[in-house]
Amino acid sequence: MIYQTRSTLIATALGGLVAVPACAQTFERAERNADFEPAFEEQFRAELVDSAVELSTETVASGLVHPWGIAILPGEDGYIVTERPGQLRHVSEDGTISEPISGVPEVMNERQGGLLDVALAPDFAENRRIYMTYAKPLRGGRNATAAAFGTLSEDMSALEDVNEFFVQEPGSYSPMHFGSRVVFDEDGHVFVTTGEHFGEDERVFAQDLDKTYGKTVRFNLDGTIPDDNPFVDNGDAIPSIWSYGHRNVQGALVMDGTLWAIEHGPAGGDELNVIEAGANYGWPVVSYGQNYDGTPVGSGEPRQEGMEEPVYFWDPVIAPGDMIAYDGEMFGDWQGDLLIGSLNPGGIARLSLSDGRVQEEERILMDLGRVRDVTVDEDGSILAITDFENGEIIRITPAGSS
Repeated sequence: MIYQTRSTLIATALGGLVAVPACAQTFERAERNADFEPAFEEQFRAELVDSAVELSTETVASGLVHPWGIAILPGEDGYIVTERPGQLRHVSEDGTISEPISGVPEVMNERQGGLLDVALAPDFAENRRIYMTYAKPLRGGRNATAAAFGTLSEDMSALEDVNEFFVQEPGSYSPMHFGSRVVFDEDGHVFVTTGEHFGEDERVFAQDLDKTYGKTVRFNLDGTIPDDNPFVDNGDAIPSIWSYGHRNVQGALVMDGTLWAIEHGPAGGDELNVIEAGANYGWPVVSYGQNYDGTPVGSGEPRQEGMEEPVYFWDPVIAPGDMIAYDGEMFGDWQGDLLIGSLNPGGIARLSLSDGRVQEEERILMDLGRVRDVTVDEDGSILAITDFENGEIIRITPAGSS
């Protein structure tokens, strides 16, 4: 992947904070892995733009060990951050990192497994409930994506009354492709995304409704299964399943009442999807990418009747982390745009949408490296966390703003 920073000025201030005013970046797309034609014009390689927004970055906190998810606490209470090895931390607004919060479920910290996403319940202000996803160790060396909720103590030192409401079925020996994000709709539901564990023998389970590999699942906030889930009356299906045929969904959001998800493809074929109840998204039967060894995926075709088309796909990949729809005042021209963390080549991809189709794409701050999660703080600034042994929370603002 070829990219360059147009200009970057770095200044180090007292207290270890680093401010980096940087112009938007030019970016040149590399050669494709596969040569499949898109199904419609806006599905692939939207116009690359440079919005010429000059940005400043500041390190809010450093020394986090492979941070994976971040949730913004209300008021001036700071942030809750997961570290993949299994620690849940409170980070104050001044960057102070707490000792590990007690009460977190045991996790399997191996390869891509560990403590993964974290999110505040929609009614957190009333009940202080938070939701987490993680790689759960099982008997016999197996593991599974799992999700739980618990109550965060007032002093933010402990997680209490933990309730595990989802465990992926069946267990896997592969420490890969766990998903997993947790997001909420406005009707009292929580969605959890999963992966299909990568193995040749297991990835086919993404098509099986009696397994929760490669699925999005949907629960009520109390962990029970809604009566209107699409397969709840199918005796052969797991009733929590909302959609299927996914590879490894690591980003999700609810926008205008609709679930959107972004998932890792193989060599090429990262996908942005609108998720519909009961829909099949094709993996591993169809893909706009190919296997890492250059062989075709499944049928060798990018589409098939009865399988949903992605809204957008990438080839080469961006290796997406999480995504957010921008809602704030600092970047007025980006209102409603998708901001997507990229693990490779890194930084943030910005997509401009119109009528549900991608119109423009921009790559920004690629020198941040592996951006695992991105969100918008209460003041409209953008927060990104970097997935490194010495990971950071980075605040992004327009240059010159206070």
